[in-house]
Amino acid sequence: MQKFNSPLSAFEHWESTTPDNFFLRQHINGGIITFTFKECGDEVRRIATFINTFNLPPQSKIALLSKNCAHWVMADLAIMMAGHTSVPIYPTLHADTIQFILDHSESKAIIVGKLDDYESQKPAIKNIPIISVKLYGIKEEYIWENLITQCEQLKNTSTQIDKNLITIIYTSGTTGNPKGVMHTVESFTNASYNLIQNLPLKEHPKFFSFLPLSHVAERVGLEIGAMFRGASITFPESLATFASNLEATQPNVFFAVPRIWAKFQEKILIGLPQKKLNKMLKIPILGSIIKKKIKKKLGLSNATYILSGAAPLAVSVMEWYKKLEITILQGYGMTEDCIISHSNLPHANKIGTVGKPAYGATAKLTAEGEICILNDCLMKGYYKEPEQTAEMFDDQGYLKTGDIGEYDHEGYLSITGRAKDQFKTDKGKYIFPAPIELELSKNPNIEQICIVGMGIPQPILLVVPSLEGNKKSKEELSQSLINAIREINPTLEKHEKIEKAVIMKEEWTVENGLMTPTLKIKRSRVEKIHMLMYKSWFDAEEKVIFE
Repeated sequence: MQKFNSPLSAFEHWESTTPDNFFLRQHINGGIITFTFKECGDEVRRIATFINTFNLPPQSKIALLSKNCAHWVMADLAIMMAGHTSVPIYPTLHADTIQFILDHSESKAIIVGKLDDYESQKPAIKNIPIISVKLYGIKEEYIWENLITQCEQLKNTSTQIDKNLITIIYTSGTTGNPKGVMHTVESFTNASYNLIQNLPLKEHPKFFSFLPLSHVAERVGLEIGAMFRGASITFPESLATFASNLEATQPNVFFAVPRIWAKFQEKILIGLPQKKLNKMLKIPILGSIIKKKIKKKLGLSNATYILSGAAPLAVSVMEWYKKLEITILQGYGMTEDCIISHSNLPHANKIGTVGKPAYGATAKLTAEGEICILNDCLMKGYYKEPEQTAEMFDDQGYLKTGDIGEYDHEGYLSITGRAKDQFKTDKGKYIFPAPIELELSKNPNIEQICIVGMGIPQPILLVVPSLEGNKKSKEELSQSLINAIREINPTLEKHEKIEKAVIMKEEWTVENGLMTPTLKIKRSRVEKIHMLMYKSWFDAEEKVIFE
């Protein structure tokens, strides 16, 4: 493949060689708006011209607050072309966190795109210019659609220099204030190149973007990856149209997180219960037809690579999909290593692991089992946090991930826990909850799960029931959880054995602050809310308690 020296040079290559190819496709108002490489370049250059009227010093920080949409990518390109550093902000964040990021990053302007609740977020934006996109119903002082008619195209776009910061990504954070991870032009370029070497793609593939572009995986793997391969990116209109938009797109690559795979499975089983599905799959011709129909309905008919990351995916779920001839490749990475860490591959896929070191990455384990990564796209550090930055690297320059893992005899890595997630019961014994939670999540009645136990003799299980679980009576659901606990306890150490389960009365969501924007449970937040109840729950006679 052709190797570009920056994301901007990659985009400009396709803009000049394939100007009429579709680059961005936006589902909206029941229809679709498209932008060719040429059309996109035209709008981006005009917005970059306007940004230059702010007369900012080179490499100034410009924030970007939006859900995934065509204008997210165009805004990012405009910031690059104007020679500045982007500060993407998760679109679900509350005003106080947005204000922290804007203040901490010293952002000099902000581009606001597609949002669900801008009115509640707007107070966070103070004393800086706001560019908004009218298409998504937001009208600020500077409107994108007006600017592209008023401004000329930028004649001399900024050259992206390897060592310059391309972005500061504020981690979604399961604890405390978010930290600003600094990545350079070089690290993004190297990361995308390494990803394509790891998972080769033909030119001009079709991508579908729905995981937050504010997160490094979607940003590097999809947005920058699309620039490197001349891909088209399709954006769904909403959560309600997500499934139909995905089915219509049939992308060549699909990347999701465990919660998405669980939701897909749940919806399939609503229409086709497991017993009936099992019977149909055993009939040769009918089984083949059913598999093809399900893959097409999910939008996966043309997917060369079907990927999962961000959190562990249960082995039972992966095996269930495998029976439908949907092979999910699980990988592992983080913002700080630009997701170049470990990955399973089509020819080397071991279910239950996160694979072997990816192309461009070297890994090692410390004596304590902490995973450490070295590659050519590690972060330059945390913005304004030199001490925290120094703590992240060992004396050989390896990034210390904070995750605990082990390699099997074939070199596949399994994540066994996260150092920060471990907790101590009042017996003084430490517990890593992740492997236990992963095993229990096989139960189809469980949607979300969090094992806690600080200050009580034995751990207890906090559970949000699945759609299937909610259909059951309290007695049936209780018995299902009791059976699951009875089944797993003999496999656990004495101090790990689960005493009981507590059924949560509300789902953990991004909106109520109990999940990160990448759909990981905020363990510390869940614990903080419920910790006062641990002792009374533990002392209760019932084995399953309804909150």
